[in-house]
Amino acid sequence: MTISDHPETEPKWWKEATIYQIYPASFKDSNNDGWGDLKGITSKLQYIKDLGVDAIWVCPFYDSPQQDMGYDISNYEKVWPTYGTNEDCFELIDKTHKLGMKFITDLVINHCSTEHEWFKESRSSKTNPKRDWFFWRPPKGYDAEGKPIPPNNWKSFFGGSAWTFDETTNEFYLRLFASRQVDLNWENEDCRRAIFESAVGFWLDHGVDGFRIDTAGLYSKRPGLPDSPIFDKTSKLQHPNWGSHNGPRIHEYHQELRRFMKNRVKDGREIMTVGEVAHGSDNALYTSAARYEVSEVFSFTHVELGTSPFFRYNIVPFTLKQWKEAIASNFLFINGTDSWATTYIENHDQARSITRFADDSPKYRKISGKLLTLLECSLTGTLYVYQGQEIGQINFKEWPIEKYEDVDVKNNYEIIKKSFGKNSKEMKDFFKGIALLSRDHSRTPMPWTKDKPNAGFTGPDVKPWFFLNESFEQGINVEQESRDDDSVLNFWKRALQARKKYKELMIYGYDFQFIDLDSDQIFSFTKEYEDKTLFAALNFSGEEIEFSLPREGASLSFILGNYDDTDVSSRVLKPWEGRIYLVK
Repeated sequence: MTISDHPETEPKWWKEATIYQIYPASFKDSNNDGWGDLKGITSKLQYIKDLGVDAIWVCPFYDSPQQDMGYDISNYEKVWPTYGTNEDCFELIDKTHKLGMKFITDLVINHCSTEHEWFKESRSSKTNPKRDWFFWRPPKGYDAEGKPIPPNNWKSFFGGSAWTFDETTNEFYLRLFASRQVDLNWENEDCRRAIFESAVGFWLDHGVDGFRIDTAGLYSKRPGLPDSPIFDKTSKLQHPNWGSHNGPRIHEYHQELRRFMKNRVKDGREIMTVGEVAHGSDNALYTSAARYEVSEVFSFTHVELGTSPFFRYNIVPFTLKQWKEAIASNFLFINGTDSWATTYIENHDQARSITRFADDSPKYRKISGKLLTLLECSLTGTLYVYQGQEIGQINFKEWPIEKYEDVDVKNNYEIIKKSFGKNSKEMKDFFKGIALLSRDHSRTPMPWTKDKPNAGFTGPDVKPWFFLNESFEQGINVEQESRDDDSVLNFWKRALQARKKYKELMIYGYDFQFIDLDSDQIFSFTKEYEDKTLFAALNFSGEEIEFSLPREGASLSFILGNYDDTDVSSRVLKPWEGRIYLVK
């Protein structure tokens, strides 16, 4: 096929951008209260720019009681005071733009906090005008102890029932996540209009360039909220995806939201959106330019591999072949279409990628970090980098339960303790799971320096809101890596430069083909753009291994690799070695 057969290659700023994700609580504390804040982010914008980044995505900074680290919003139009003021945010947006970068914010509109005024009105009585802005249902009945039975068998994503009983009106409200994150009812048109105006319009008016749309596949529930079929026979409660994901009006809602954005912006800037849709069956529909829903999507297939579909902390073995196929599923659907994709392996909901997918031992930690950098930078789609990923951060070692902050971990710990006991096999398996998979691994404060006790995140005499990963004492910090030409940080800078130089192949490359699909050690592939071909050969093992050429007699021109002392003409890769070539 020729370039005319690939409408996905139409240039857009958001396709070519490298987007740096910031978790504000853990990025940089500017006023020594132990919490990261907006002024802290502003103080590090030049660092982000120097990395080679084109846009920042800042996780929720809105007013919130913080049951789920700001994903429980009580006021969409106000900054949480611990993070600063609205004026601090407007300054951050302005200075981001002055450095030539775009500003993207999180849009959390499947649910809001029970402290939001909308919900306070709704719960006040069954006849309140906002009653139908949320999902209220009477008990299905009462158990032998007289306790109300939830309306259906849906399980919360965070464990336990997806319903909470409210004694104000003696009905349950639906909350797919934490107990005080109540689901908004998008079926109600007045509710949708209020969401658009408050959560979207307000921030468009103040200059944001895009939105990461949280839980974007959940806005349309299955009509009537029926019981889920039994998929997990070990539990009475069933995963909520069957009844809550990709419902009958989901695409209609996203088209309506996108039209609102377009009509609201008067200065001609193009607003991008990336939808967190979790599972990829509708990705081509969501991202079709003609359908005008979202610009691109995050799918979870490749980062959820190795976890049970019924319980995320149950570790399930997987092969490199399975991971390769999962990664490819994130972008293969765009080939020859008007859709678009993303490339990422870390975010605030995932543990550290070096620990999960490579080797975080002292011997191979840096090489592994660079290998994953090569992989991510060579894949088609918009590139996302999560804070700390660029310095090769790894999981913290095993911590006692008291150190964890994640509401998901805390909830499931209590459920397992109550059901099986503190010393049960189930509890031991749970601790193995959170040591590898907990979201808290990505949420520890950013280590800026080597200085104890707080690594430059906050003042030395301040207790930070969350424990630091002790890895900063072993050189995983910005200060030391900035001075080390061989660091993961400086390799990221070189890789991002290469991605821009070879953007036709690295960003827009199409006709992806595996070379060694069945290998459980080598991840190799080719991509094309017009008459050019890129070839990647990546060794995901601790052994030396020979890779296959993309075709017999192919001539290779080296672009970038993660070993300095290697023979790039050799077909033997060292442990965890990766190379990118042009094929001539």
